Formats: sequence, structure tokens, C-alpha cells
Amino acid sequence: KRMALVVARNCSRSLTESMNYSRYRGLAKRPSCPTCIIHSKRYLLSEDIIRLREFQQRKAAVAYQIYGTKDQYLKTVNEKVSRNELILKEDLKNLLHLCQTPDDMEIAKRVIYRYHTENKNVAYGEFKFGPLFVRLCYELGLEELAAALIKDQPLRGFFSDSTSFNITMDMLFVKGQYNSALEIFLEMKNQGVKLSKDTYILVTAVCYKLNTPECQRICSALLDEMQTKGDALPRRAYLFAVALALKQGEITKALSVYSRIINTDGKICHNVYILLMAMSEKLEDLMEVLETSVETNTSQFVKKPEICKDVLSVVEKKLEARPLLQKKFEAVYNNLNAAGQIAAVTLDDLLCRTPYSKKHSYLLPPQRKLSRRTYKPLHSTLMTE
Repeated sequence: KRMALVVARNCSRSLTESMNYSRYRGLAKRPSCPTCIIHSKRYLLSEDIIRLREFQQRKAAVAYQIYGTKDQYLKTVNEKVSRNELILKEDLKNLLHLCQTPDDMEIAKRVIYRYHTENKNVAYGEFKFGPLFVRLCYELGLEELAAALIKDQPLRGFFSDSTSFNITMDMLFVKGQYNSALEIFLEMKNQGVKLSKDTYILVTAVCYKLNTPECQRICSALLDEMQTKGDALPRRAYLFAVALALKQGEITKALSVYSRIINTDGKICHNVYILLMAMSEKLEDLMEVLETSVETNTSQFVKKPEICKDVLSVVEKKLEARPLLQKKFEAVYNNLNAAGQIAAVTLDDLLCRTPYSKKHSYLLPPQRKLSRRTYKPLHSTLMTE
């Protein structure tokens, strides 16, 4: 039991570190403008999807509940596999909550193959092991192991949910392994797993990073598929698709995709629109938009749009052959700079930033135990009756 407490203490320490890390993860060095703080580590999924904190809390709870040490439990389950004994659902659940090292994961991997062999023709019920295993890989930084098991044909059906594929793609995206992330998406399609909104964001982001004609084809196919179904992609996925089309020099395609975005408010859309007009040579309209961005008659409580420096650099280059417009642009640029409306981050940073969690923790007021009139415990009257 003493060793169980040690395991739980380690889980609690890693949980605390993770909470601090997830709170500040990916924050870039603070620029002079406080509104320019941006996530730079390129996580595409929020804590609502990753749920690492919740997973580690559960790990700490399981460590307290298990009788004996972690190593003893892993040894017992491993021996059950060697003796060809039946692996129960609780055996695998507890095992995945106790793993702390890559060596532990080797045992978990062996148990997973055995469990799936025994139960692949039986419905697992509502509980899915895929997200549990992938979150464990996320915690330990074993994205290659997660990708290998997801693509392994003998385990087909074990990862039957979109969350497992999405988290794996996110891990690979963070490490810059964009080709591997694209392979996970293709495997997801091959296995017939239903795509979620997060999947569309991830795959368009991966295609944007790879920036190849094949990736452009994949993006176009996804957009056409969604349009045929009558569904709308998440705005962020549209923006990645527009940025990819601009990189590929397909201006008409970029304009068409941007026109499908319903709500174009916000910093990212504003920057993408400016870049889109610059690339499509709509320079007069572009200057009107830039001049509107620095209007001085707006209220001080209205947040003024910020424009990325790299986007302005593209605009400046496009105006080289137009001296009159270039002179106007120089004045607008100086006004933007004076108003603090030039963002220190790039458009790529804006596109790839970590979305904020939608969950909010609220502190409940302490429950009143004493009567405000008699200052006696509230349950005293019930007890006397």
C-alpha cells in the first residue's frame, strides 16, 4: 500500500505540472502590446478534447485504489497474458491508468493485443479504450506508438472513435510530423470512422503545412464532400483551406472558399481577407480596408483590428508598381504602427494557435450550516422531531 501511495504521489506531481503546463503551454514571449499574446506551440485541440487533466486525476485515484504496488499489478496482468488467461475489462482499464514509463507501455501494448483478440467480435459497450490509451501516449510523449497501433490492422476496431485519431493527429502535428498525421487521417477514412469538426480542422491544418498539390486535392475533396452533404465546415478549417490555396497560387479557389465563411469577424479572418485581396490584385479595395482599420472616430471601447506584419509585407510588395497607392500605404502603415495595430505574430501563428477551453470552473458558495435566526445547526429541528 505504501508503494501505491508513492505511485499516486507521482501522479499528483505530474498532474500539478501538467496543470501549470496546460495553463501556460505554448505562450509566446510577451510582446509590447498585451493583446498580441499568442500560443506558438501549435496545439490545435483545446483541453476540452485532450482532457489530460481529467485523465491524470483518474490515474491518481486508481493508484490509491489498487492493492499492492504498480509493478506487482503489471506483473500479474502480464502473467495472465503468458498463461493465456482471460483479460477482463477492469484489468485493462486499471493497467492503462497505472502506466508511467515506456517499459510499462510495452506491457500495456501486449495486453491490448490480447484483449482485442478476445473481444473484437463482442461489443465493448459504452466504454472505449482508444481515447484512454491515446491520452496516456499524449502524457508520456509517445505519439509514434499511438500512430503505430492505430494503423496496425490486427487492432482494427479497437480505435473506433474520432477522438483517438484526432488526439494522435494533434500529437504528430505538434512534433512537426505532418506526413504521419496525414497518414492517420487516411487510415481514419479507410476504417470508416466518422469525421468530427476537429478532424476537419486538423486535416486542413496538416495539408496547409505540407503545402503540396496532393494536399490541395484532399482539401478540395473534403470541401466538395461537405458542400454536397449540405454541411458547413468549422471556420478555422475554411481559413486553413484558403491559406493553402493561396500558397498553391490558386487565387480563384481561395476566393471561392472564403466566400463560404458565414461569420468573417475576428483577427484571423481580417488578416486572411487582406492577404486574399493583395494576392488577387484588388489593390484599391485593399487600401479602403486598410484605411478603415485606422479610423480615429471609433469609440475607445471598440477593439481595433490588428494586422500581422508579414501580411503587410505582402501588401507592400504588391504595391511596388503603384507609386500613388504605395504612398497611401506608407501613411496607413505609420498610423497602424502608432496605434499599436501591427501584430508581432505572423498569420501562421494566428492560424495554428491553441483554441481556448470552453469549460469554466465556478466556485460554489459554502453551504450554510447554521440558522441565521437561532444560530443553531439547521438539522437540529429535524433530529428532535
